[in-house]
Amino acid sequence: MPESWKLTKALRDRIYRYATVKQTGVSLRQMVQFGSRPSQGSLFHASHFAVHELPIRLSHRVKDLETLPNGLAREPSIQLVRDWYAQSFEELTALPEPRIKDPEMARLLSGEKQQEEQISGHKKSLEEPVNRPYIFSDDGVVINRRSHSSSKDNGNGEVLIENLNSTHMHVGLLRPRRSYYISTPKDIVYPPEVQNYNKDVTKTLTKIKRRHDATVTTIARGVQSWKRKKNFTYVDNSVNQFLDRFYLSRIGIRMLIGQTIALNQQAMGNMYSDDYVGIICLRTNVMEVAQDAIDAARFACEEHYDMIEAPPVQLYCPEDLEFMYVPGHLVHMLFETLKNSLRATIELQQRLHPGKAIEDLEFPPVKIIVAEGLEDITIKVSDEGGGIPRSAIPLVWTYFYTSANQKIEEYDPSFTSGSFKPPFMGLGVGLPHSRLYARYFSGDLKLISMEGYGTDVYLHLNRLSSSSEPLQ
Repeated sequence: MPESWKLTKALRDRIYRYATVKQTGVSLRQMVQFGSRPSQGSLFHASHFAVHELPIRLSHRVKDLETLPNGLAREPSIQLVRDWYAQSFEELTALPEPRIKDPEMARLLSGEKQQEEQISGHKKSLEEPVNRPYIFSDDGVVINRRSHSSSKDNGNGEVLIENLNSTHMHVGLLRPRRSYYISTPKDIVYPPEVQNYNKDVTKTLTKIKRRHDATVTTIARGVQSWKRKKNFTYVDNSVNQFLDRFYLSRIGIRMLIGQTIALNQQAMGNMYSDDYVGIICLRTNVMEVAQDAIDAARFACEEHYDMIEAPPVQLYCPEDLEFMYVPGHLVHMLFETLKNSLRATIELQQRLHPGKAIEDLEFPPVKIIVAEGLEDITIKVSDEGGGIPRSAIPLVWTYFYTSANQKIEEYDPSFTSGSFKPPFMGLGVGLPHSRLYARYFSGDLKLISMEGYGTDVYLHLNRLSSSSEPLQ
């Protein structure tokens, strides 16, 4: 972050006005309606939605960070994250509204016309009607996506896409479109203003996404530092609730940013894939993703313990099991879960055989079993790492409870986003954060432990994917 940047009173006041506005959720189903080859018009709608929705979400988090109790809001790491969010808010709200010179095109892109018609001598194909209802194959619900927008001529032959919402006029906000996805024709030539707007939004979102890469780790440093100063053993319930809300919101923000960037980059580079719509894989192969997570977790384990070969991991999964999901989310959840199981397995054997070299120890395998149901795909990760005492089970779902004897780095004023590598263990955010990833798309993560033997973690993934985001 540039040293000259600072959160001014005027910007803070504007952020707090935005924080009074309700957030708009986006479902996984809606995100994949673009298809593998979206039109520039549909991407325009997605970019415009993101530019107007993200500042609302960011504003809620800035307000939360500034109202943390008991001095936590004054921690340097917490203030650093707040400034990242505030600066991203400022950059998004500074983006100029797109101006479309062609009135017919402007009406289409404002969402005002959502029926089949001729545009600039081109008729829409029957395969891509603008106002086509979308029938969810999993539950038969018909969703008719419309945007009741308005367009205004600025007197110079240009039309400003404005979308003013009278209920939010007191805060001076532009209303985001009702839907992230709006169907537009693919067989017409869109004006350069459309493509230029999509490119500008992609460039801005890419910079913002990179800025926030280290948010989870930086928040962890701030809370850990605050805990030590206050001599707290555990984080109280109000802070845990804040962290749940904050991290869940971050998942949604990054999902919206990542999807918008990926859709635009695929279109600009013509990097189309029938399997992917943005970052969502329509046919996520569970076995392949699980194997990627196994390889990554075992490598991280070998690096941390300076060992030649990590404990074995046995995978039991149908080779052809596929469903619509975000592979990056699944890898994250499995990686964090496997990391815990591998660490518990190694450290139990070290306690049972003191003085024995780590390379001479024999480790029982960690087992991953995948089952397919009508509603869920369930993944069980089982280890023989000694288990967790029953009294400690509730604590594993609280933030910054960890059995690892490792401290994270103190706040460093020279620290910048992306320059800090999270430790293999000791943050105390892995399990609760992974559970949020599961719950983001209506799944869940549960743990059952047998003290003296091992632990089973059950990851339930919702395969229906019709629910909207859990916004708070």
